[in-house]
Amino acid sequence: MDLPLLMTFPNDPQIITTDDHPIRHHMIDRDAMKVLRVLRDNGYAGYLVGGGVRDLYLGKAPKDFDISTDARPGQIRKLFRNSRVIGRRFRLVQVFFHGKELEVSTLRSLSEFDIDGPEAVLAPNNTYGSLGEDAQRRDLTVNGLFYEIENDTIIDYVSGIDDLDNSIIQFVGEPERRITRDPVRMLRAIRHAGRLGFNIAPESWKAICLHHEKLTLCPPSRVRDEFFKDLHSGSLTSWLKLALDSELFFDIFGLYKTPLSKKENAEESPYREQLASLVRVIDRSSLLAKESGKRGLDNDFLLALLLIPWANAQFDLVRQNLKGAAAFRFSKILREQLDKDLGVQLNLRRSIRQEMVTLLSNLPQFLRYHENGSWPKWLKKKSYYKSCLLFCELYSESVTGREAALHLSSPKQSPKQEQRHHGETSPRSTGRKGQKKPYRPAFSSTKKGIFGLKK
Repeated sequence: MDLPLLMTFPNDPQIITTDDHPIRHHMIDRDAMKVLRVLRDNGYAGYLVGGGVRDLYLGKAPKDFDISTDARPGQIRKLFRNSRVIGRRFRLVQVFFHGKELEVSTLRSLSEFDIDGPEAVLAPNNTYGSLGEDAQRRDLTVNGLFYEIENDTIIDYVSGIDDLDNSIIQFVGEPERRITRDPVRMLRAIRHAGRLGFNIAPESWKAICLHHEKLTLCPPSRVRDEFFKDLHSGSLTSWLKLALDSELFFDIFGLYKTPLSKKENAEESPYREQLASLVRVIDRSSLLAKESGKRGLDNDFLLALLLIPWANAQFDLVRQNLKGAAAFRFSKILREQLDKDLGVQLNLRRSIRQEMVTLLSNLPQFLRYHENGSWPKWLKKKSYYKSCLLFCELYSESVTGREAALHLSSPKQSPKQEQRHHGETSPRSTGRKGQKKPYRPAFSSTKKGIFGLKK
């Protein structure tokens, strides 16, 4: 079946002037404005793009301020000494400012949409293009907007402003083709619909439901990293409903296909409500972390919470009453099952999997002591006592509705650092003894030159 190349968008963009949009310079991050001005002053075009424009238009505080320009990576690198070039499929520049980083990318071309080109998922591509071409490469129309500081205007090639005004999420381009090229776009569509409370356009939703299984064609690490963003978003409840309705959830958590399936009499599985209750607890913890400026709970902890209904269905977890060798054998069986059904599927590190097993296997014991209100001294001395206690209390919150005390003491990090903390791909290298080395960008100096070498 031949698919149309692109949705029909006007060749000339819609220009939204300062009188018709709410974005003002003081609302934009100071360092992002600095980058835009440096590009402009050196003869290059620079635009605030994507989610930053979307959130500012909606009156929200952006998580990131990403920038696109017609300057090439090498030219950007020369303008900013505190930067580095990253990326394989498409090179972009990270500019560092006092513990945070801004991503500056070169406008890309439409070569991905060459109708005679390869149909491979995520075909390699590093070609540069115009503003209009770059807009039509974006995943969603609401992320295809550009803001330029010279005239304080929003430039819209994909009718993204109309979709923002009408609370609609839809793909840029023909949905089936866009999903085939990069199935991860389906996760981004339901993420933004859930976070913003928007509806997904009928054609886009139909394509997601029809092609959700294509998500398994993506590298597990990409799917994992995308899911971790939703895990800590504070809107996981909305995401879960869309993920279950579209069945994308089962392409991430295949182990839940049987526990969450409907019974023959069409009644909902009881484990769905368990999962929904735990997700509400996770959202409360994530929102509390954001409000208090703290880092939040780790991935292994939150993933283990999500797996309690599965462990109840598979092993009747909370009713287990094992001790000694029997308890050890149970934890080993739990570990083997988790490795088989989830570890490979999400490419989870061994340390994350082991911590999840520790939390899950100790939950029945902690629930018994929690009910009695007494804690043995030997248990309090265990290294896992505090984490398992909090795990037990949050599970109890999901059952009783009584909020558990959360003490989040770690300072909040920048969004990119937060992603690395939560298990996403880290650019930092590893030393001889396995210790991660902090990344230090190369700064040039009038005395010592680049990398500290004499001129």
